Amino acid sequence: MFGGHALEIVTLLALLEYSILGVMVGRARQTYGVEAPATTGNPDFERYFRVHANTLEALIVFLPALWIFSLSVNYHIGVVLGLLFVIARIEYARGYLSAASKRSRGAMASGVITVVLVVGGLIALTIKAL
Repeated sequence: MFGGHALEIVTLLALLEYSILGVMVGRARQTYGVEAPATTGNPDFERYFRVHANTLEALIVFLPALWIFSLSVNYHIGVVLGLLFVIARIEYARGYLSAASKRSRGAMASGVITVVLVVGGLIALTIKAL
């Protein structure tokens, strides 16, 4: 797929996605007149802000779990799950930015992927440690 650097590329794609969401927050801040350091005041802006903040929260668990799973369980499956996570976060952002109630599908998908990575990595490392 991406050669020997697929895991690194997926990691960078997730970080690029997060960075783009940050730029979108800055633009929304200007569009909706929400001056820093405020994070509330306009519901449309608040959705941009929450998408960015929630993605950071997800990345804290996803990134180490992605690497541990990929290096301990299966590299190629880990890379595919990583790409699916990035796509799920796009779906999450798309849904949430249109209406907060539409964020569930992307949130659930990225959550399930993260659970698979964490549990899979934990099982594999536990078995190797025994």
